[in-house]
Amino acid sequence: MRYLLCSVSLSTLLIAAGVLPFGLAEAQAPTPSSSPDQPASSLPPITVDAPQRQPTARVATRSNSQRGRISRVNRNPRPSTIAEESPQSQGQQQVPATPLNTNVVTPSASRLGLTPREIPATVEVVGAETIREQGYHTTIDTVKGATGVTASDAPNDVSFSMRGFQGEQVNVTYNGVNIGPTGFTALTMETFNLDRVEFLKGPSSLMSGQGAVGGAINYVTKAPHTGPITNEAFIGFDSFSSVRTGVGSGGSTNIQGLDYRFDISRSVQNGFIDDTDTKNLHVSGQLDYRLTSAFKVFVATEYKDYKARVYEGTPLVPVAFSGPFATTGIVSGTKVSDYNGTNLGPVTIDSRTLKTNYNVLDNHKTIKESWVRGGFEWDLTSNVTLRGQVYNYNASRDWYNNEVSAFNAATNLVDRERFYVHHNQNLVGNNTDLTWNSHLFGMENRLVTALEFYHLDFSRPGAANFPSDQVTLVDPFRGYYGLLTTQRQTATIDSFAINLEDRLKITHNFALIGGLRYNPFKLDRTSTDVNGVSSAGFPYTTSWQPVTGRIGYTWEAIPGMTFYSQYATASDLSAGSIFLLSPTQQLTLTSARSYETGVKNLLWNGRAEWTFSAFDIERSNVYSAQAGQRLNIAGKVKSQGVEFAAAVRPTPELKFWGNVAYVHARYADYEFTGGSFSGNTPPNIPAVVVNGGASYRFLNPGWLPVELGVSVRHVGDRYSTDANTVKLLAYTTADAFAFIDIPKSPTFPTFDSTRVTFRVRNFTDAKYAAWSSPFYPDQILLGAPRTYEVEASFKF
Repeated sequence: MRYLLCSVSLSTLLIAAGVLPFGLAEAQAPTPSSSPDQPASSLPPITVDAPQRQPTARVATRSNSQRGRISRVNRNPRPSTIAEESPQSQGQQQVPATPLNTNVVTPSASRLGLTPREIPATVEVVGAETIREQGYHTTIDTVKGATGVTASDAPNDVSFSMRGFQGEQVNVTYNGVNIGPTGFTALTMETFNLDRVEFLKGPSSLMSGQGAVGGAINYVTKAPHTGPITNEAFIGFDSFSSVRTGVGSGGSTNIQGLDYRFDISRSVQNGFIDDTDTKNLHVSGQLDYRLTSAFKVFVATEYKDYKARVYEGTPLVPVAFSGPFATTGIVSGTKVSDYNGTNLGPVTIDSRTLKTNYNVLDNHKTIKESWVRGGFEWDLTSNVTLRGQVYNYNASRDWYNNEVSAFNAATNLVDRERFYVHHNQNLVGNNTDLTWNSHLFGMENRLVTALEFYHLDFSRPGAANFPSDQVTLVDPFRGYYGLLTTQRQTATIDSFAINLEDRLKITHNFALIGGLRYNPFKLDRTSTDVNGVSSAGFPYTTSWQPVTGRIGYTWEAIPGMTFYSQYATASDLSAGSIFLLSPTQQLTLTSARSYETGVKNLLWNGRAEWTFSAFDIERSNVYSAQAGQRLNIAGKVKSQGVEFAAAVRPTPELKFWGNVAYVHARYADYEFTGGSFSGNTPPNIPAVVVNGGASYRFLNPGWLPVELGVSVRHVGDRYSTDANTVKLLAYTTADAFAFIDIPKSPTFPTFDSTRVTFRVRNFTDAKYAAWSSPFYPDQILLGAPRTYEVEASFKF
């Protein structure tokens, strides 16, 4: 408690003194010459070694992967880079790359300064070099490369599924900060400004708060490095006339101890659906300043501007109506329209509508976001470190669309309905943690005590009327939105959390790791009609006091092979949204628990790596989305599955990688008037997801180094609704790429290196259904067809 009060009082003093708005160090990942046990941080790294103590006699008995795990002060900071193969992604840890990139400390998965191999859970990291090589242009692309993760392709429906859960049950955080429900706040970003994407699988409200049932995805922005200034730039084009560009720079300034990073990216992406495009601007920057060898600060800012003309989906139509234009391989099953109640019978996607946009001509989606973050790290003693961060996030979002496109079997026309909503969101918060390295009965122990609080203001002017019409299935007259009448809703959340996380090393190769989170928070809501009169039951206030946590162990049975098990819990709002449930409905928290066990193995002198996990998750008190803005009480969701990932580099020129996930998810106790969905699979949850690929680098082909590669992705059958009557059929896509590396030469003296990449996505031109929104079950979102790309990137 003494340290807890110290943490609060010191943060308050630093804020008052104007010192707080600056930076934090991220721990070094384990190498034979550095300590992997330095304190973790959810804040941007500044490149500092953790406090270390003199080694004891026990260190001599450890394996190479475990040596140096007792902290000591090192007053000679050194440059740090992310655990990737090239030096371009400086700004994070400088560690040897492993095939699955498990040498990187992942603060979003643990505050204890641990790498994925040291955490008793499944943690994946997709770093900047992998993003570059695989051509992951957007965050949606990157997410789909992870084990067992699927995502929506369409620009207006950002959603993810993981371990049998989707939508709001998968948290999305930014540099470790949770900004609210995923469906409200998730934004498709370009990846140029990112250093890496981290995945923490399974329930873990301990780390990211409410909503982390299926897991959490954390986007980490590029940060400064200490050392010579390096610059990078790229420009790319695709066969839809899309253009992507970016430029970045970072390194040490002439001011002693001051490092910087600045990135700006811009894309204009044209969609495969008629009259769709996305314009995306992302600007990010950060300054790190080391005042003394024991105290350092940072300040960071970001701005994002997203504008899109969007595609809302393609209607399911009767096979009997489409006749010779009925497609196969995209959907199957029978349907009664959730919108108009007509019986469509067996359904299909009409081949004449594969590029048709049913949205109104004046549709738009606009999002503007801004961040200001600042923090500090202070080594109070050689064993105690205090960190703090304050942040402000502001967003303005606007949807103005026709969002319903439902085929009507009575008229053979497509029913349409408009939807409008605007968000004004402002979030202010502070995270402070205190790390204490000690010994308990001769055993190494690390305790992190963290305090978090935030205040969220959310206003939601939305449509009070929903204009509707009918259009033809083929060549529809799209028209305009029409009359718009608005009403207003607001929500305010005040949240406070105390986190305790601890690792006790029982022996040199066996550790107990656990944590608890006590998170009382309060929700205040208002709702008025078009005349400003409060709706029935409003305003109202409710509050909760959830306690969540996790406990597990890691056991390195032989050098490089670690077994682990964990029990974890999570909670979230039962509706998954702060606006959907009315005051008369039961607005409670769900509870989720998970059992997980697995093994992680790094072998063959670091050239091969594989992980295996098995899990059992149960989420209770569930509401499920139905058509429109309706919800059903769904009881429970149970999910069991296994995941396997592996990568190997047999030679310096050859690489193989792959992962496979199997999940069995279904509802339980899902009873309602007129039937039961117990035993059914939740929407958008495939039983099997497989990713794989290989590449070969011709180091001396006689002129320039060339690398050729191919990757394959298979996603199994999914259902579009809880009723499980319409199936989104399994699909397989394949990409091929080739890049040429051009070294520095008299012809291009400015550039240290140049890479020219050629890529073909979905080269078999597979037609498939990518996603189905439970709120709009009469339509599905199609996946992108074959696309050609060329890109040039530069280092200078």
